[in-house]
Amino acid sequence: MNRRELATGAAAAAMIGLASAPARSQSRDPDAVEFYNTFNDQLARLPARQQPDVRAFYEMNGWTPVWTPQRLAALRATAGQAERHGLAQADYFNFPTLAQSGARAEMLTTAAVLDYCGVLATGRVRPETVEELWEMRKNVVDLPLGLNDALNRNVLADWVEGLAPTDIGYANLSAGYVRYRRLIRDGGGWMNFPVGANIEPGGSDRRIPILIDRLVAEGDIDAATGARLQAQGLVYGPELQEAVRGFQVRHGLLADARIGSGTQRSLSATAENRARQIALNLERRRWLARDVPPERIEVNTAAAIMVYWKDGRPVHSNRVVVGTPENQTPSLEKPFASVVANPPWYVPAGIARNEILPRGPAYLAANDMYIQNGTVIQRAGPRAALGYVKFELRDSYAIFLHDTPSKAAFNNAYRHRSHGCVRVQNAVEFARLLLSPDPVKLAEFDTAQDNRRTTRVTTGREIGVRLLYWTAFVDGQGRVAFREDVYRRDDKLADALGIAVNLPAPVIDGRADANDVGP
Repeated sequence: MNRRELATGAAAAAMIGLASAPARSQSRDPDAVEFYNTFNDQLARLPARQQPDVRAFYEMNGWTPVWTPQRLAALRATAGQAERHGLAQADYFNFPTLAQSGARAEMLTTAAVLDYCGVLATGRVRPETVEELWEMRKNVVDLPLGLNDALNRNVLADWVEGLAPTDIGYANLSAGYVRYRRLIRDGGGWMNFPVGANIEPGGSDRRIPILIDRLVAEGDIDAATGARLQAQGLVYGPELQEAVRGFQVRHGLLADARIGSGTQRSLSATAENRARQIALNLERRRWLARDVPPERIEVNTAAAIMVYWKDGRPVHSNRVVVGTPENQTPSLEKPFASVVANPPWYVPAGIARNEILPRGPAYLAANDMYIQNGTVIQRAGPRAALGYVKFELRDSYAIFLHDTPSKAAFNNAYRHRSHGCVRVQNAVEFARLLLSPDPVKLAEFDTAQDNRRTTRVTTGREIGVRLLYWTAFVDGQGRVAFREDVYRRDDKLADALGIAVNLPAPVIDGRADANDVGP
């Protein structure tokens, strides 16, 4: 049954149910009879959004109570796992209050369970309300049917936990959240790192002890190493410099061991704010469909990195350049099935009007551009903004992956510099990797690269592309990595969830190229 059918069925059930009571009682138990007789009155007291699923659930159960002492005990244990998902149990379950709710306790419990399960299955917030363009496959679950089945099979805990994503990315980030929460409970997190003058390698600074404690707290160095470094005083020596490089890599900063403005901003973030940032990213992951294709390309637009998955495992990664805060790369999930060698660039009207045409005919001629039917077109060639290959996405709002002649930007830590498309480092080599399963197609692509003719080469299969925005994730060393909220999407999601966050502002490194007008 698809989502539309589910929604239509639930709405119809609610309308019919509120108009008339259930047909007949299924039990002679006094509590069950009272529940049956007051069902519609109780249902009407619930928020309107809860009523369809609650009615659908009890219709499957013959309008009888389901929460026995044994099931309530299992539910309490399951609710105790809420922290693993960046959630507060008290936001969904108040067991003392439920126990004192008399005849209403049964239905209130079911409503609470379905609410909590809905958050695990699809998130608390509709992604379209917090992002300007979000088009990805959502997770869809029939919660009343699933809950009914789980209770009948006595697998409530397993079913509830299985509603959240079960992939290793979510599991590791969940473990990271629990770890940060434990840090906060056990010692308040870590001491605040005061922002001040740069700390240069080989120098000394009164903040060195605070720095060491911070690196120990987050696992960048172990406790024994931290104690040894503390005994060395205020000197910023080689071993500590290496640990700082690891911290910088984990935060997407330039790994030069200099403790400048960007590194100090990241060091100044509190444990509470980092925990909340993790919770925001757990929410984002819950929005997504669980069945991802085993072969896919994932671009994290917050980190400006790309990972290619083959047979369900990551096999290749590249740096990318993505959209500026003013020209954000959207969250999209689209397939592609062809690459274009030596592509011309049909310049979008906005870029042409604002950045190219004002420079005059000489600029167009110098950059192999011409106007045809009102459209500015750039010929394929060494100066072409799309470089030597384009990866065509289907129905993607003119968003695609491509090569670029502006290679220097890949060396920057801050790589949010495009008009919204994704520029791929070593794009020609990556295209060859995608085409390598078919020697004939690979040879066709290589020939086009040699003769510099515009040639479309099909991949022979559809490859999914997911453009994601993750500001917290677990890196290859099992550490939680953070990125600045360049697009301010963490702020907007936090507001929708009622969470206050104060995260470091991005530091822009490298110079902008005034002649870079590419997509």
